Amino acid sequence: MPIREINFDGIIGPSHNYAGLSLGNLASARNAGAISQPRAAALQGLDKMRINLALGLVQGLFVPPPRPATAWLAALGTTIGEADDALAANAMSASSMWAANAATVSPAPDAADGKCHLTVANLRTMPHRSHEWPAMLAQLRLAFASDAFAVHGPVPSAFGDEGAANHMRLAPAHGEPGVEVFVYGVTGGPFPARQHIEASRAIARLHRLDPTRTIFAAQSEQAIAAGAFHNDVVAVANGAVLFAHEQAFADKAPLIDALFAAVPGFELVEVAEADVPLADAIRSYLFNAQLVTTDGMMTLIAPTECRDTPSVARWIERHLASNGAIRRVEFVDVRQSMANGGGPACLRLRVACDPATVDPRFLVNPAKLDRLAAVIAHYWPEQIAVDALTDPALVSQVTDARSALLDALDLNQIESG
Repeated sequence: MPIREINFDGIIGPSHNYAGLSLGNLASARNAGAISQPRAAALQGLDKMRINLALGLVQGLFVPPPRPATAWLAALGTTIGEADDALAANAMSASSMWAANAATVSPAPDAADGKCHLTVANLRTMPHRSHEWPAMLAQLRLAFASDAFAVHGPVPSAFGDEGAANHMRLAPAHGEPGVEVFVYGVTGGPFPARQHIEASRAIARLHRLDPTRTIFAAQSEQAIAAGAFHNDVVAVANGAVLFAHEQAFADKAPLIDALFAAVPGFELVEVAEADVPLADAIRSYLFNAQLVTTDGMMTLIAPTECRDTPSVARWIERHLASNGAIRRVEFVDVRQSMANGGGPACLRLRVACDPATVDPRFLVNPAKLDRLAAVIAHYWPEQIAVDALTDPALVSQVTDARSALLDALDLNQIESG
């Protein structure tokens, strides 16, 4: 089969909560302490996968890691029952649902060895995410065990790496050689810049990319300070199109010039600050939508918040009327994820490959989604209050829910420590 793009969505885990752990993520901070709805959140995620399937896309999934993170707590000399509130919240985080941070992916046409390369992200900037990578690496090695792939461990933790959320690929088609853009942060004012340029350079070397088709671009300080903690909050690429906010990059002109020179048919769809203020773009997650190609048509799978934000809704209406690069917009309800700081694009990792080379247990169809929905409806907590995260009954329910999910997917061999 030809190379196709697969969107691997993270199933929203049964410990989904609003502890407000992510510094620089304004939605996470704004909703800290609110009561979450893990069951509704996970079902919203499945519904987004159904929309992708209905559009003709290939859809995959990743499962949540064990919660609480007992090995991490043990390394700190404690347990979920003895940990203070802050450590307990970090150990119960469900943030692995944002699979865009799982890894960085370079498809086979870009790599010198003809393999699709994946490097698991170390996520070292935030404590609640720093312990995700071992469980994610185990999944990557299982899902992509074929010789068609090369799966790499994390780059050294001295260099922060947050995965595909800071990486874009532009190419005439998924199966053709592309140009890979690594976006890094230098400073973000009051908030940390999470992607280190040395991590990005290391990944480019590990993936055996052509230096002449690899670009490193700095994210703008204004974007980070405004709450764009990852590049995919202010820019997204698909095919030969870059869709970005005017203030996304620190030095835009050289990047755009390089893309015009290297990408056949390159097109920039830029949203001006005067039309959509940066604050509205970040609040609505206009750029954290999935930009995909369906039936030869560029489609934006956007959160309903885009429809509800006047400046964004007006821009979308004008762009569609102009017959611009984006020809269709599908709105999806992922409000539970949005309230914790992650939109449709956060929830998925894009892997361009031959679907036949992927372990089929990680691919879904409508019938499998129906089975997973039944598991979630039965086992996922309906609500979680932050002050209940150490409740033994909740801990037991979260553990049992994940076990039921693994049973349903026949993935019990995934590491559970």
